[in-house]
Amino acid sequence: MMIEQAVLNRYSTAAAKREESLCCPVTYDQKYLKIIPQEVLDRDYGCGDPSQYLREGETVLDLGSGGGKICFIASQVVGSSGRVIGVDMNDEMLALARKANSEVSKRLGYANVEFRKGKIQDLRVDRGTLDDWLKRNPIKSESDLTAFESYVKQMSETSPMIPDGSIDVVISNCVLNLVNHKDKPILFQEIYRALKRGGRAAISDIVSDESVPLELQQDPDLWSGCISGALQEYEFLRVFEDAGFYGITIAKRDEKPWRTVQGIEFRSITVLAYKGKEGPCWDHKEAVVYKGPFQEITDDDGHQYRRGVRVSVCRKTFNILGCEPYANHFEFIRPVKEVPEEQAQPFPCTKEMLVRSPRETKNEEYSMTNEDNSPGCKPGTCC
Repeated sequence: MMIEQAVLNRYSTAAAKREESLCCPVTYDQKYLKIIPQEVLDRDYGCGDPSQYLREGETVLDLGSGGGKICFIASQVVGSSGRVIGVDMNDEMLALARKANSEVSKRLGYANVEFRKGKIQDLRVDRGTLDDWLKRNPIKSESDLTAFESYVKQMSETSPMIPDGSIDVVISNCVLNLVNHKDKPILFQEIYRALKRGGRAAISDIVSDESVPLELQQDPDLWSGCISGALQEYEFLRVFEDAGFYGITIAKRDEKPWRTVQGIEFRSITVLAYKGKEGPCWDHKEAVVYKGPFQEITDDDGHQYRRGVRVSVCRKTFNILGCEPYANHFEFIRPVKEVPEEQAQPFPCTKEMLVRSPRETKNEEYSMTNEDNSPGCKPGTCC
């Protein structure tokens, strides 16, 4: 609780006056900054630009939206057909963002951004709605507390602030490190829950090259300053894995550290991760060919792919590999005759490499012979 209060206090102050020690140098596309009020730009405390991984028409959730800078950039990227939701727990930052939102909307000619009060590790509970309820129902007794707890439970179950599978892209900019370590797994589970199947996360944050010792973790100033709560690089990637994400990729990693404390380097990285590998495995006689450059690779589920070999895959894996971030590394072979859903057989998803015979994709009766009808090579053409 001490850590959480330290973060709230520091960012309340930083909402009123720029704090240089919270700033990590980031280059943003200047065309998106022109419509954003200067007071928002002056109070931006990010360490990356996850907005560059967005597309038009998407529904975006920004965790720890602060003064709203990334939300206002995102609103322009996704356009009038898209939608942006910013979530933050700090009242002063929310006031700054909401004040700017009206001005940004007028300049854009459309309004597609909203800001909600909530803890990013508990996206079911709208804390703004909770504040209003408490004003009408102050807690003065044990029975009042019971009524409060019942209301929170009902809200999270029947009208969650962020419903399951409602978001195309979750972004965050230098905020996840501020969450207590015991809550970080819950935070990543919440990100996963909020995303649609096929959705993705684009997270910029501070990580360390060594494990942060306990004495630094217990320093509220270093924690609220994006230092003590940083995960070691591989641990940061592992929490994505543990939450169920696939295709986890370091999209950007700063070569130079932002800060060095007691010999430990703290730097910014941006990670992309995808949701959607759940579900049964059915055989539709499809295969993939890994193009290289490595001789052999193994995916997160233990499936092996050898360069140039037709590897049998289930329909789910076939579709996953056909999307980012994998598609450019594979060739995709479909059967000559499509296997209908009702005729597909369970696929034996094992960790060993299963080779698909060309005859299996062409079917055993395939016996075509092409006649050579070419006019022959002429000087200066194909030969």
